Amino acid sequence: MTENITLGLIGAGNIGSTVARLAVDAGHDVVLSNSRGPETLSDLVAELGPQARAATSAEAAAAGDIVVVTVPLKAYRDVPVEPLAGKVVIDTNNYYPERDGHIAELDDESTTTSELLQAHLPTSEVVKGFNNIYFEHLRTLARPSGAPDRSALLIAGDDAEAKQTAAAFLDSLGYDAHDVGPLAEGWRYQRDTAAYAGAYAPDGDFSNPRPATPEHLDRLLAQAQRYRDMD
Repeated sequence: MTENITLGLIGAGNIGSTVARLAVDAGHDVVLSNSRGPETLSDLVAELGPQARAATSAEAAAAGDIVVVTVPLKAYRDVPVEPLAGKVVIDTNNYYPERDGHIAELDDESTTTSELLQAHLPTSEVVKGFNNIYFEHLRTLARPSGAPDRSALLIAGDDAEAKQTAAAFLDSLGYDAHDVGPLAEGWRYQRDTAAYAGAYAPDGDFSNPRPATPEHLDRLLAQAQRYRDMD
């Protein structure tokens, strides 16, 4: 388990606020931000308690030992670069063209969402994570280390040490990390693949989430198809 850290959050929507709650429960300090300003986060900060505070995106980036970027993909260029230099950045992004507009290099599948963020943050180490689990399942499936019904969360990244840091953080939140490989392999658990959100609701019942073992996730990852090959 990682030592207590300060977690920076750029984005405080469903996934961001859920990660913040798990982090506070694990004893971490949390600095939250969103695109609308710190004052809009007062209710969430009050709910989270004294370990949480609101700030601007740049301030959250600077304060975090680890920073989670959880914004709509169309806004990834707004993520501050300099305050994140040298830091591990966990990227939760998914590509939804109807929300994000069409991005040519994602449409032709010449790159992936997290590789886009890594290119934007050349002095940071990006790890893809939290993108393939429904936020309510993320909250309810957390378990202590060693629990027989503990779930794994998928990660991908180009730096082994950064992935170790991310894995230790996930462990503190109640999850094992299952390494898929480099960022380029992150497509295997992107939107609409077998290892996407349904991995934790295998019978299609999202009201009854189930733990996901590494073996189960590996089977789903092996079924991944590129968008161009999907029916």
